[in-house]
Amino acid sequence: MKKIHIVTDSTADLTKELIEKHEIHVVPLTIQINDQSFVDGVELQPDQFLDLMRESKELPKSSQPAVGVFQKLYDELGADGSQIISIHMTGGMSGTVKSAQAAAQASSADVTVIDSMYISHALTFQVLEACRMVEEGKSVQEIVNGLDSVRKRSSLYVVVDVLDNLVKGGRIGKGKAMFGSLMNIKPIATLKDGVYTPVAKVRSHKQVVTYLLNEFKKETAGKVIRSVGIAHANGLLMAEPLKKTIEEMGIQVKLTFTTPIVSTHTGEGAIGFMFYTE
Repeated sequence: MKKIHIVTDSTADLTKELIEKHEIHVVPLTIQINDQSFVDGVELQPDQFLDLMRESKELPKSSQPAVGVFQKLYDELGADGSQIISIHMTGGMSGTVKSAQAAAQASSADVTVIDSMYISHALTFQVLEACRMVEEGKSVQEIVNGLDSVRKRSSLYVVVDVLDNLVKGGRIGKGKAMFGSLMNIKPIATLKDGVYTPVAKVRSHKQVVTYLLNEFKKETAGKVIRSVGIAHANGLLMAEPLKKTIEEMGIQVKLTFTTPIVSTHTGEGAIGFMFYTE
């Protein structure tokens, strides 16, 4: 029976229950660390990865799924004439979208590839919205339009606790990192249009929570809040008080351990704070 299938990648913060409930197809990325290669979420779990990263002298590398992996899945799902919507992490951080696009062109199936412009829960917002619209009987074009709306109504903040991975990844120089570490600086950035954009620097976990709460209140004032998520890489010193304060406002918050793909960019202790409105 023809249907619309939803495909995403392993940087989405999806539970096993959600994947099974909505029949979501998840294509994993690969992580290389200490001369070893692991399939994200299959051969390597987030907490294990942080232990390995702590011991590694070099920044771990992530690899997008091969074009052939996507094409095989698309061909199988589309064999009966079903359509496919493939929603992926921002192209600004990974070649996953390009790999999916190349596979879609090579596949005989009817595939629509979407760059979510986000990662983690903010990617999940779009995946679950797509599932909801499929279950409502919406067309591919209606779903694409709906996801564009979700994207415009989403916000994502990233807070880095230690600067080591920003240095290894070439985002900041060693001199700046040494000064930042001495001053205990916590850089805060947004992911706007899929691009990491610094917006503030604070000097304590408490100041991080205060800043994020203020931004959250400003951006959601007078609006219906659809979903809030926090992902962390052993960043509970910031994540837990932020979650607690928002839940005291009567708003549910999803708290998860972030994927190795994200931890590689941010380093240990980081958090991602995401939400979207009606």
